[in-house]
Amino acid sequence: MSLTKWIIGNTKEKKLILCLMLALMMLLTTGFTRTSIPTNMHQVSIHVDGRTITTNTTHTSPEFVLARAGVKLSANDEFHLQKVDDKKTEITVYRAVPVTVSYHGQKKEFMTSKQTVGDALIEQGYNLEDVEAAPGLDAKIQENLDIEVRDSAAKQQVLAIQREEQRKPSVQTESGMMRYRAVYMMEATAYLPTDGSGSGLTAMGIMAARGVVAVDPQVIPLGSRVYIPGYGIAIAADTGGAIVGDRIDLCMESYGEAMNFGRRNVEVYVLD
Repeated sequence: MSLTKWIIGNTKEKKLILCLMLALMMLLTTGFTRTSIPTNMHQVSIHVDGRTITTNTTHTSPEFVLARAGVKLSANDEFHLQKVDDKKTEITVYRAVPVTVSYHGQKKEFMTSKQTVGDALIEQGYNLEDVEAAPGLDAKIQENLDIEVRDSAAKQQVLAIQREEQRKPSVQTESGMMRYRAVYMMEATAYLPTDGSGSGLTAMGIMAARGVVAVDPQVIPLGSRVYIPGYGIAIAADTGGAIVGDRIDLCMESYGEAMNFGRRNVEVYVLD
């Protein structure tokens, strides 16, 4: 029997049952229950400007939910999303406020929605290990707050060392400008690796070669790097019976180079 004949040939009660069945099918296919609430509906509580707005929505985009609730965000405002459970979500809106930071005599005003002084300073590019602040880093941000920033004790120590390094004199070498801690005018002679015992072994236990010089350890400690204009950068790694006080002996590569150098006065820079 066709559905049409069944409807025509039966009572009004059967027609009513059929209508109810069709209506129920429509509700189920559109995602609604008998109470007309979508199955993916969830509750959102928006905390903003000292009040709470509660709304029910099927949308998952917080920006869309805020806009539908009439909450407008400025360029520097932020919001924090917290899911309470599968059916409840909380959105907290943080409004940006103006604050001023003073550092090394310079003042900067900016808008921030961060909640603590430390977070606001991080936002501005400060390294919290290098600075201290008044009020403290954990203090709450308030509108028109003045923040005094100063270097931490550790940073001040680093800066002091850097200033001390910058005050040290420097000399132009073949490798560029190099800082030195002392300079001596010395009488220089030249020798070959085969001189002396002929083993070529220096007082420091390395082989003699160009770039190795013999010094008086009481004047220039062994292991020091030195720079001699016209000779270059060398290491003080050897000693000699005649090398006392302001005497220095430079190792050369060949007999001709040593003879050509002869004996002369040179400046010896003890490098850092």
